[in-house]
Amino acid sequence: MASKVPKILFKNGASIPAVGLGTWNSPPGQVAQAVRDAIDVGYRHIDCAHVYENEHEVGEGIAAKIAQNRVKREDLFVTSKLWNTYHRPDLVHGALQVTLRNLGLKYLDLYLIHWPQAYQEGDVLFPLRPDGKRVHFSDADYIDTWPAMEKLVDRGLVRNIGLSNFNTKQVQRILNVARLAPVTNQIECHPYLHQSALTEYCRQQGITITAYSPLGSPARPWVKDDDPVLMDDPVVQSVAKKHSRTAAQILIRYQVQLGHIVIPKSVSKQRIAANADIFQFKLDDDDMKKLGALERNGRICPESFSFGHPHHPFEEEFRKARG
Repeated sequence: MASKVPKILFKNGASIPAVGLGTWNSPPGQVAQAVRDAIDVGYRHIDCAHVYENEHEVGEGIAAKIAQNRVKREDLFVTSKLWNTYHRPDLVHGALQVTLRNLGLKYLDLYLIHWPQAYQEGDVLFPLRPDGKRVHFSDADYIDTWPAMEKLVDRGLVRNIGLSNFNTKQVQRILNVARLAPVTNQIECHPYLHQSALTEYCRQQGITITAYSPLGSPARPWVKDDDPVLMDDPVVQSVAKKHSRTAAQILIRYQVQLGHIVIPKSVSKQRIAANADIFQFKLDDDDMKKLGALERNGRICPESFSFGHPHHPFEEEFRKARG
């Protein structure tokens, strides 16, 4: 399968496999095996983050396959993300070192600023206020964080740097100060939430989109019983039946045809393999239009702990929605 997954070129000439293994919300104790299984069936792109608290397991899986001569380090594309409590420029290098140590790696292929909003500095991932609903904010500004990210590239510790969950105005603020432009913006993207204006803006700037939660994240911790389930949507199901494919395969293929990198998550070897087996068929124009018409601004990852932060990326969006 590895040879069948095409690579997408970043503006700087580096390349990344179009499909990767997501590791957010993967059950503890199952991540290392999921990584081993993914590498065995041909994945070469693994997406991680400090806040997922499982990078040590990802590292175990990678180390096992390198030890078996199944892959070399240079065959893999490994992404991680700088968490919100480490935005202060003097903390960036140390945060990366923790991630590298947990992963057992000497460098990352891609390091992202996970969110534009900074939290109170320290080792508590979500430094909650007494009401338990919001975090304590930091006044660190991500445009000051960016030069510290660039220095990681200069030191050879990171090959590429990028953003995650940044809105259009925030991407532009980064571009205004960047010596090294971000190669990607990793954002929530699926037929219920296309973020079309943002994706088009990034395309014009030569910034690729990496789509997370492409399946609608049905197992997200805060899901409600009456929330719509994207994979059960009648339109998705009808397109899947037409192509004799699973709903997940249709949704992943959809992102690829939009020109996006896509990082579906699973810990089942069968589903991990199926999620990347999407290059033997193609969605036609009618399929793409039907899936595109499902837009409902259905954001499922609003990062509600950060509401009120001056750099919260969706604040304006939610104000408009409330009228």
